[in-house]
Amino acid sequence: MPTNTLRAAMNPILRVDPDSLRRCMLGVLLACCGAQALANDFPTADRVLYVQECVRANPGPYYEMINKCSCAVDALATELSFDEYTTMATIANGMSIGGERGGAIRDTPSLSPQLKRYRELQAKVKRGCFINDAK
Repeated sequence: MPTNTLRAAMNPILRVDPDSLRRCMLGVLLACCGAQALANDFPTADRVLYVQECVRANPGPYYEMINKCSCAVDALATELSFDEYTTMATIANGMSIGGERGGAIRDTPSLSPQLKRYRELQAKVKRGCFINDAK
């Protein structure tokens, strides 16, 4: 019996069809990486806006801050769905509106837990991405 045939008879893994193996490996990669990449993915435009706002709010070397702020939005995306982020960011931005219009948001107690969670997440991602508050 030739060596290759003997080896194939002894090891069932060697008898696997290469196309089947490729499909299996692709499936494993998609299961591990693909699902994570798609989970809570924010639209690119919203990621860019977040990074621009972050860079503006945190002065420092431009390319360093681009990387730190990109890290922050990536960290937020792992913690929140885009819908949750949009709701929380809208509440946080609405709190800064002066006068009667802002009062409608500021005076709504049911929004406080979401605002608190958003501020805690912002602080967490800033610490994790080494973003210091502007002084």
